[in-house]
Formats: sequence, C-alpha cells, structure tokens
Amino acid sequence: MRELKEVQGIVFKRRKYKDTDLIVKIMTKNNGIISLIVKGAMRPKSKLNAATLNFSYGTYVIYTSGHGLSSLRTYKEVKQLDGIYDDLIKNAYASFILDLIDHAFVEYQSIGKYYDLADFAIHKINEGVDPEIITQIVQMQLLTAFGVQPELHRCLICKKAEGIFDYSIKLGGIICSDHFNDVQSRLYLKPKQTALLRTMGLVPIERLGKISLQSETKLATRKAIDRIYRETIDLNLKTKKFLDEMKFFS
Repeated sequence: MRELKEVQGIVFKRRKYKDTDLIVKIMTKNNGIISLIVKGAMRPKSKLNAATLNFSYGTYVIYTSGHGLSSLRTYKEVKQLDGIYDDLIKNAYASFILDLIDHAFVEYQSIGKYYDLADFAIHKINEGVDPEIITQIVQMQLLTAFGVQPELHRCLICKKAEGIFDYSIKLGGIICSDHFNDVQSRLYLKPKQTALLRTMGLVPIERLGKISLQSETKLATRKAIDRIYRETIDLNLKTKKFLDEMKFFS
C-alpha cells in the first residue's frame, strides 16, 4: 500500500523518462536509496526540475510503498551544493562517493551512519576541502558496507598495536615489521602511508582535523586503496573510470 511520506535526502542521479518525466535517485538516511519518478519535471518552468538537480538536498514528499518506483509529490526547503554542481573536479569526486554507496546497498535498505558519512563528505568537498583526501577517507570507511572488514587496529599475526606496519590485502589488514620478511603479499608501503590508511579507516570523519598531504603520499594511498577495492570488491563504476581519466589528463 502506498503512503505519503517525507524524506530528507540528497539527489545524486537523474535521467529522462518518457517525454517530460524524470527518474531521480535520492539517498536518505532512514529509508535508504529511493528511485523516484518526477512527473512533468522537464516541462518549461517546472519547479520540480530545479528541486531535483544533482546535489540538491532537503525534504521531499513522496508516495511510496517501500519498494519499487516511488513518486515525488512536492518538496520543502531544498538547497543545492553549488560548489559541487559548478565544478567539474568536485562533481567527479562527489559523484564517485555517492555511486559507491549506491552500489553497497539495495534500495530502501537503511544506510544509517553511511548517510552521515556521505553528507559530511560532500559538504566538505563543496566547501573546498581537498576532494581526494575526503574520497580516500570515505573509501576506507565504506569497506565494511561491502563486507570487507580490514584489521587496522593491530597486527594480524601477533596483535601488536604499536610500531611500524604495512598492509596485506591477502591477509586482510595490517602486519607489523616483525613479520615483514614472512609476508610476501604486503603492499610495501612506507610507515607514514600505512599510518594514514589506518587513520582514514578508524577515525570518524567529523573528528579528523585539517589534513595536508604531499602529492607523493596521496598518490601512494590512492593506489593502495584502489588495489584493496580491485582485489576484494572488484567494482566497475563509470564514475571511477571518469575520475581516473580526469586525473590522467589534469
């Protein structure tokens, strides 16, 4: 049975449907990811069109049965993240973040803390915080949503929590220097790079202060995170491909 419901969320995908309608995806905290049909949105002067642009956020009033395609009735207090919408680089990073979360959950499944993670991340990107650092943090913290739970607190072998560490994808977490000679599958990261991966994965994003990294360190952690995703999850996202192409030509 369909009911009228108010949801707070972020619009992150949209496509044309029939002549004047749109299909819009919105990410909400308690109701998960919802696909909405927005009737008449492509008509001239439609207010629904402006309210459902990508990176719009606010309160949307929808008809929904809790599964399948819902429909947008109206909206309240919708704003747009103009800094992302108008900037190709910010747009690419934010699109990738939201696409990742979209692939980690099925529709209407509550995403809880990951909504807060996405909301905080894209607002920081909108404000001008380094989008690559923000994206790497999200990637590390989103691993658990994909069923990958890397051990970042202590050495997988001897449980040592302090010292010099590296990361092993095969073993699924960090190993201390006492076992470097025994583990051939480690990534051979520098101690600072492994420490950064641990920080990104363990510290709540809202508690992280200003992070300023050398380009060499960012590149190393990016390659490490890309390998972790490629070898444990193996996603093939268009948003990631576009992001990589954009970095190649920048």
